Amino acid sequence: MDESQLKAFVAINKHGSFTAAANSLHLTQPAISKRIATLELQLGSPLFDRIGRTARLTDTGDKLLPLAENMLTSFSNLRKTADNMKLQVSGKLSLGTSHHIGLHRLPPVLRQYTNQYPEVELALHFVDSEDGVQGVERGLLEMAIITLPANTPKSLSATQIWDDPLALVVGKMHKLARKDSITVEELAKHEAILPGANTYTRALLEEKLALTGYKLRIGLSTNFLETNKMMASIGLGWTIIPESMLDETVVKIGIKNIDLRRKLGYVTHNDMTLSNATKAMIELLESI
Repeated sequence: MDESQLKAFVAINKHGSFTAAANSLHLTQPAISKRIATLELQLGSPLFDRIGRTARLTDTGDKLLPLAENMLTSFSNLRKTADNMKLQVSGKLSLGTSHHIGLHRLPPVLRQYTNQYPEVELALHFVDSEDGVQGVERGLLEMAIITLPANTPKSLSATQIWDDPLALVVGKMHKLARKDSITVEELAKHEAILPGANTYTRALLEEKLALTGYKLRIGLSTNFLETNKMMASIGLGWTIIPESMLDETVVKIGIKNIDLRRKLGYVTHNDMTLSNATKAMIELLESI
């Protein structure tokens, strides 16, 4: 088996179909089907069940998946080591970032990076912070610039770049907008617009406000902070956003002795050889 076969196998599992995987790898469907057929012949067992237009892993495929991902990481590390020996900042940088950081923090960094290192092919993926961590853990991303988790997995290294103070906000016509300060109990009585239950920002909010002791009235839930802010601004409830997003469309509400802030930064894998392109990005981030 070779790298191209393993890439095809992992891509089909990721995208759920031969057609989508072929498109992602810029191959024809017959070409990707041939690679899988050859791999299945070598292993003596089918790797996918084809159900309609979808492809699902067989037991053999399920056992092969982590091995294939590890082998692809090894191939990648070998190439990076060779590139590093050349001392050239080039090649591909697979970078994951959250939508908020990508919109509000990264543009000047990316502008400087692409101007300074034009030989780098930047593959930018917008992901939830939690998915960014998993992507780095599995070797699918070389680094992720995200909201840092409260507890970093042992296999990863996390470095803070930005401090991100947060604010609770409502629309101008909301009942809470007319109060200088409120209690957590009073806040919990009003409709909330919050990120998903498994997000780092939601966990931080619930921990700091001890909201687990209250039954929250969550009418809407989305991980896009810009969307949450818009819905709060038109009176659909209260939400949490970075203070950097405050403007005339929303009103900040205060709770005494509560300091809400996130840590934004980057994560990398401890066992992954970092390419020169990644090292250059890290150097640029840490110079901010």
